[in-house]
Amino acid sequence: MKTRELIELARSREDALARVSSVMGEVRGSAHALDGSVEVTVDAWGALKRLWLAPSVSEWDPSRVSALVLEVVRVAMAEAEQDCYNRVGLLLGEEAGLLVEALSGRAAPARAVDDDPGMTVEEFQRLREERLGVRRFSAPVESVESVVDGEEEWEGFDPASLRSDR
Repeated sequence: MKTRELIELARSREDALARVSSVMGEVRGSAHALDGSVEVTVDAWGALKRLWLAPSVSEWDPSRVSALVLEVVRVAMAEAEQDCYNRVGLLLGEEAGLLVEALSGRAAPARAVDDDPGMTVEEFQRLREERLGVRRFSAPVESVESVVDGEEEWEGFDPASLRSDR
């Protein structure tokens, strides 16, 4: 790499780092209790931006309410933390996120050991086939030419439907 290229790379990284603070100011994490009794939104620094409690919560034991609120806040913080990794990763590159993980000694929430890995491809296909009422090998196998020519099957595909680690 030439000196000018290195200087330009350093300047672009410096500009990106200067934008990190404003990007983090936009980060939010939200979560709710499964029963819908508590909803929470936090920012990247953990400040509570929104707390909503269902009226029925007033009849609960205070220790139960506080435990539930803290658990929902923990989930919202994990979402905000992952949002930070995602946004900073887009800004500075994946290596920066990996460096932060290494320095902090904590994996990003999406890479945490206890993170739900989602469903396998096989499970997704099985559930899809059940939902659509499709049986395996019920239709004749298409020729290679018809598969190559069948680009229209991808027109309705939404990549956002795939689970991402980041």
